Amino acid sequence: MTCCAEAPHGLTNIRSNRGKEIMTTTCRRRVSRCFCAAVFGFAAALAAQTNAPFVQQPLNQDSHNTLLRSGPMAGYAEMTEASLWVQTTRPADVQFRYWVEGQPQTSALSELVKTTKAGDYVAQVILSLLEPGTKYNYELYIDGKLAPRPYRLAFQTQSFWQWRTDPPAFTVMFGSCAYVNQESHDRPGKPYGSDHEIFTAMAAKQPDLMLWLGDNVYYREPDFFSVAQMKARYAHTRALPEMQALLAATQNYAIWDDHDYGPNDADWTYRMKQPALEIFKSYWVNPAYGHDDVRGVFFNFTWNDIEFFMLDNRYHRSPNYSRDSLRVMFGAAQMRWLKDALTASRAPFKMIVAGNQMLNPMSPGESFTKFPYEQQEFLQWLQTQKVYGVVFLSGDRHITELIKIQPEGFYPLYDYTNSSLTAGTYKADRDANNPARVTGTLFDNQHNFGLLRFEGPRTDRKLTMECYDKTGKLAWKHEVKASELRVK
Repeated sequence: MTCCAEAPHGLTNIRSNRGKEIMTTTCRRRVSRCFCAAVFGFAAALAAQTNAPFVQQPLNQDSHNTLLRSGPMAGYAEMTEASLWVQTTRPADVQFRYWVEGQPQTSALSELVKTTKAGDYVAQVILSLLEPGTKYNYELYIDGKLAPRPYRLAFQTQSFWQWRTDPPAFTVMFGSCAYVNQESHDRPGKPYGSDHEIFTAMAAKQPDLMLWLGDNVYYREPDFFSVAQMKARYAHTRALPEMQALLAATQNYAIWDDHDYGPNDADWTYRMKQPALEIFKSYWVNPAYGHDDVRGVFFNFTWNDIEFFMLDNRYHRSPNYSRDSLRVMFGAAQMRWLKDALTASRAPFKMIVAGNQMLNPMSPGESFTKFPYEQQEFLQWLQTQKVYGVVFLSGDRHITELIKIQPEGFYPLYDYTNSSLTAGTYKADRDANNPARVTGTLFDNQHNFGLLRFEGPRTDRKLTMECYDKTGKLAWKHEVKASELRVK
């Protein structure tokens, strides 16, 4: 430190009449500042070693609005690991302090991550060596200062129940088609997005997981062929105020459909699909994307004893209007992965999740049924291999319904379609009298979301599928036992 060793340039040492060297008042002030800086540095280093943030002053309102763009969001979680996400408005240092719920003395500090312009000012933080089956609270620090949020910040780890207890009960929320208006880029006329307060009703349910089933963002025409504009669209949607509480306290997992992949009905020929994939990976924190050298957003994960197979219905998709009898929605490589993963799974419920409807024989829009070669081959494979416990989840339709088909000699197959969250809603006119629809489950012309409840002992698990309107009021529910989804 310059002022402690010698006088900085422009200052001189003088001697008193006793022959002792003294410093000018200016230099004494420099010494004082240097001493304080040394103490500050030591305290900061000590704080880092003890995992307690040194600076804890809240950001003032102006700073808060300037530095934080969106988030924080909780991503995937395992037994001893969890992930968090946040986006700033400029380059910044991001950290999280987290502690076991109700035990602030257990607090620890995450690694520091620097957000950059090249990374769209996004930070993804992985928290490791956590306790299994534990709920945590957390808080966000930007540039060393607390960024308080007016809602609950929480994440949890999965339970280590094996060989100890029955698997815990848990809830999974899901939905699709989340449109956030931007007048400068929207079509003229009535806004396509509405009822954004639905996210407040969803957060109030405090689900364990949230599955985003595609069209989580709606690219507009100016976005389709510009990486910068695609990023801007994601950032604009993610910053919706009503969405923040749900993102911050629920483990979020996502796949895409056409509108957050590219243009309407986009397929494998979309030339921006690789940038679209990288942007998707930046804005979601899934445990995996694709498998080995097969690209895409597909992956699988287990929560307690239930396994989820999240599919990519765009990256390898044939054009919808192809007359090729061998046209595909998922592609051979992804289907091979899915079959092998299903074969290896011992989950009582195997939830296959896709952006489009999987079973509806009367779907007037995009659906797996429009790819008969791939669909029939897969359904036949399920029956031949006697894969038990399969249930489908889907989105896209802008209506909600539960489809049930009964293959001969097999157990009933269900496809619970839920849509839409905030995008335009439709009346189910063209397939109003669908014989495959479970009576009482059509919910059209209204925004809504779905909820799944998994409960019961390990040998007798039960799934309850529920539909809620935009205010959180129950519209319908349907129960299925795992024992019903086996070949007799």
